[in-house]
Amino acid sequence: MRAALIAVTFVGCDGVATVEELPEVCNGAPATTWDNFGAGFLTENCQPCHASTSPDRQGAPEDVVFDTEEDVWSVAPVILEIATGEDSLMPPRGGVTDEDRYRLEVWLTCGG
Repeated sequence: MRAALIAVTFVGCDGVATVEELPEVCNGAPATTWDNFGAGFLTENCQPCHASTSPDRQGAPEDVVFDTEEDVWSVAPVILEIATGEDSLMPPRGGVTDEDRYRLEVWLTCGG
């Protein structure tokens, strides 16, 4: 399990403790992990082109593979940029619900 971002208390030189805030998307978000979301989402929506064993990668770059959770975390910022939000580009065939895009954003932003 990996936590991408956590709230951390820092004590500065002046001795005042501050808390680094989690991104807004994390506030009240459902607990989203590889086991309860990521693995299934990637199997259904990403691995048809991004699995190392995919027989037809549809032009997906050979070095962009999502076989494991570690593979995903290694490019999480890129996935967030192109597969979440209103103007998402992936998967190119579409079919991902707004709720699943939100859960993907929560998982990759808030950790899990």
